Amino acid sequence: MNATNHAAAAKGKLPILTDAAIKDVAKLFKLLADETRLRILTLLTQHDECHVRALCDVLGQSQPAVSHHLALLRVAGLIECRREGKHNFYRALPERVKSLLDAIFSDVPEASRRIRLEDYVLMYSPPVSS
Repeated sequence: MNATNHAAAAKGKLPILTDAAIKDVAKLFKLLADETRLRILTLLTQHDECHVRALCDVLGQSQPAVSHHLALLRVAGLIECRREGKHNFYRALPERVKSLLDAIFSDVPEASRRIRLEDYVLMYSPPVSS
């Protein structure tokens, strides 16, 4: 929390986000609101890297459809591509994903870093810095 936001919080006012920050977060949420893109990002964070064909098989979608979603995630800076001959391999950029989550949750008290979705609760706990 910056000094302005600390002062606002001390006076009982909510911190103010800039218009640019709000637009950036909205773009990120729109990108991740797509079920396929969220599944791809989840798969890539669970594996070192994945070949496009493997993602197509797991997702049950065509190569052009999966490639479209991968391109959007790549442009957003959440994943990167490595080409080997005719094949593309993708991997998540965990430091980029972490920095986005840190930015979103930086001013949220740790006990409140939860999002309830029907029967599930997503919790964010930033890794302890060494």
